[in-house]
Amino acid sequence: MATSSFTCAAKARFGPAVSVRRTTKHIGGRAAARCPSIASSFACGAGREQLRAAVRGKGSATTRGRSSVAATTPKAEIGDSLEEFLMEATSDPKLRQMMMSMAEACRTIAFKVRTASCSGMACLNSFGDEQLAVDVLADNLLFEALRYSGVCATGASEENPIEKDMGGDEFSVCFDPLDGSSIVDTNFSVGTIFGVWRGKTIIGQTGRDMAASGIAVYGPRTNYVIAINGYPGTHEFLLQDDGKWIHSKDTYEIGEGKMFSPGNLRATFDNPNYERLVNFWIGEKYTLRYTGGMVPDVFQILVKEKGVFSNVTSPSTKAKLRLAFEVAPLALLVESAGGYSSADGQQKSGLDIPIEAIDQRTQVCYGSKGEVTRFEEYMYGSAPRFEEMEVAA
Repeated sequence: MATSSFTCAAKARFGPAVSVRRTTKHIGGRAAARCPSIASSFACGAGREQLRAAVRGKGSATTRGRSSVAATTPKAEIGDSLEEFLMEATSDPKLRQMMMSMAEACRTIAFKVRTASCSGMACLNSFGDEQLAVDVLADNLLFEALRYSGVCATGASEENPIEKDMGGDEFSVCFDPLDGSSIVDTNFSVGTIFGVWRGKTIIGQTGRDMAASGIAVYGPRTNYVIAINGYPGTHEFLLQDDGKWIHSKDTYEIGEGKMFSPGNLRATFDNPNYERLVNFWIGEKYTLRYTGGMVPDVFQILVKEKGVFSNVTSPSTKAKLRLAFEVAPLALLVESAGGYSSADGQQKSGLDIPIEAIDQRTQVCYGSKGEVTRFEEYMYGSAPRFEEMEVAA
């Protein structure tokens, strides 16, 4: 898709949407009105009932051990559209518009990732790093989505970390347009990461100030996964053949389990604490699940509801992960799902690190309470905030 042709259609695609009205809670009634073809059967009554039954049949994996929480947790229904979910999740129409605009851009990026030719490099980013052509397209698509949403004040991309005027007045959005772009040509899963802050700049804010965050995962399936600050859980949507996003999973708890995804293993050469931690995981026969793409490697924690992801620095390996573009948005997703994070070598949540520069970089760990506690104990000798939690409990 040429940039010019995209721009012509962008306002229609990403512009302010008509408010979504929930016509009925009855699945059959909705299906009769909204299911035009077999291709969209997942969105139809039968498909939705199958999906809901499958989730119930798992023994409520997202609420296992949390029945009292599940009983009082307000939530949209599995099988709902993204628009219907957002009507339940937030009363802010501008935030709903922002999340819908990002979803539309991610849907287009998913198509381009599936059809892109990745035989050569096409461009350079502002750091002089070579970019695949699909990187540039994803960057352009997301900026166009922000401009035509009508609610975004500033936008910044990891590829060019400068806050740019987007014409709106409500939100500042930071995004990594195509995390893992160096493995696109190998056909591994890649993804988009974004965080949404209120105001015209993110400087001086923290991850806890985010209104929402999300990722899109471009793999055998295309998933859009979001967390709305103040609304319980992390929520997954599946892209259908007819282009609709259907609510497919909620996650409220990250439990213990032997699955690890160790980033930047080169750091074990001159970071003995990280070497000890990696050796612990191996010695305890953890299952290694690491692709080199941060989006799928963190997404699997939400899907499997267990595990740990780490990316650590050392004297010879500097921090590469950006706080605003990757670490804080993913921390909101993981912590909203019942998990924990540790960032910046400060034994703090990734949501508590002040953003002092757009391109600020850090190290991080995501996972269950037990895994992030272990990470801090091995890396720093103690985990005082978790010890305080135990005392308080």
